[in-house]
Amino acid sequence: MNAATAGLAFTAMLPEHLLLLGMVLLVGLEIAGRGRRLSGTVALACVGAAAATAASLALQGYSATPFAGHFSVAPAALLGQAVVLALALPVLLMARGEFTGGEFPALLLASLYGAGLMQSADSFLTLFLGLEILSLPVYVLVLLAYRRPQCAEAALKYLVLGGAATAMFLMGASLLYGSAGSLGLTPGQALGIPSLGTALGSGDSMARAAAVLILVALFMKAAIVPFHSWAPDAYEAASVPVTAYMAVVVKAAVLLAAVRLFGATELVTPTFDLVAVLPLLSIVWGNLAAMRQTSLRRMVAYSSIAHAGYLFYALLGAPAGRLQATVFYLLAYGLFNLLLFAALPAAGDDRERDRLPQLQGLFQRSPFAALMIGMAMLSLAGIPPFPGFVGKFLIFKNVIAAGHTGYAVLGLLGSYLGIYFYLRVTQLMFMSPDSPGQVAGTVTVSARVASLVCMAGALLLLIFPGWMLGHLLP
Repeated sequence: MNAATAGLAFTAMLPEHLLLLGMVLLVGLEIAGRGRRLSGTVALACVGAAAATAASLALQGYSATPFAGHFSVAPAALLGQAVVLALALPVLLMARGEFTGGEFPALLLASLYGAGLMQSADSFLTLFLGLEILSLPVYVLVLLAYRRPQCAEAALKYLVLGGAATAMFLMGASLLYGSAGSLGLTPGQALGIPSLGTALGSGDSMARAAAVLILVALFMKAAIVPFHSWAPDAYEAASVPVTAYMAVVVKAAVLLAAVRLFGATELVTPTFDLVAVLPLLSIVWGNLAAMRQTSLRRMVAYSSIAHAGYLFYALLGAPAGRLQATVFYLLAYGLFNLLLFAALPAAGDDRERDRLPQLQGLFQRSPFAALMIGMAMLSLAGIPPFPGFVGKFLIFKNVIAAGHTGYAVLGLLGSYLGIYFYLRVTQLMFMSPDSPGQVAGTVTVSARVASLVCMAGALLLLIFPGWMLGHLLP
């Protein structure tokens, strides 16, 4: 590799290099015995710098191919990477009150490194590496806090679920290689696979079977029905920052990778029906199952299953609007989901903190927390004028514009089911009397900062949606 090529690789992978630098520094701090004091600050600085770098390169229109056929960057990929990294910042702030050592930030940075690779992957080999680097630290994170006996069981379930998704993905990639003679994703490559959507509609049975396996692997990673069964167990047993990370950042990385895989292909029958039916079932079942939950994190888990359905619905629209609709929805969903977790009052007993009845009369005990959680609930429900409404509008508008009005109407009807449990939480906080037996938890300083960071981003989406949409065009 000559100096010019090395310089190109360094600039193109600068966000990843900053994350790698953060991991090295965190290990060094732990060896020096100073990880307890400085690990959180170092992780925040490195992730913030990586997010700012990716956003800056995207706004400059930077494009490069340091490793042809395997890794390339373009404004769309850099934008997706910036969004994923930015959504991880509130998670790190929340974790300052939950974890004191350097284990959590080190594992989080390692996982974010994989998320970044996924956004720039030009081959199934690179995509697989990114997916595994993203996933492996999460299995440990679920177990890390160990605040309840179910943590070990939940981590094992999540590991088995992730392992099954990995097997599906590898089998699909192998079959595609046998069909096309290449592991490439980029259109125009010699013997390359134009996109996952093209392979799904191919007349070659091997290519079609391979594409179905890869699509199922993505469904499993995003917890789409019926591959969702153990995801709620992992969400419930993990600590609050880890649940927030799984519900927001992991889902964002997988969905943006799916948009990259489908490329500029417009889906047609029978491919369209395959991609549409399971996300529609996720919307309906996720919202129905969330109604019956008494655990906040379990309710959020089923809610995230429904939101994953909305996000996969973006693939049904015209290719030109997919990235814009997906990124805007991820920002709206991610910021308000993180706001919900950041504003949740702390408590000594993790089980008590997680019970929905603990929110009863919260406005009387902690007005700040109740207002933040209330706004999060209204946006996640899709109530105007909150950004969640705009995100749903963009997705369903694109689906209708592509000529699939029936699926758009069914998805919209399914979204109405979710309004009940979101408003139920709001009713508990604002319209129920405070019970003497409730735990008077407080919102920590770092969690308040995380709440304000999420609120600042949410206000940008709320007040300047047109400006944001203009900058989300690939």
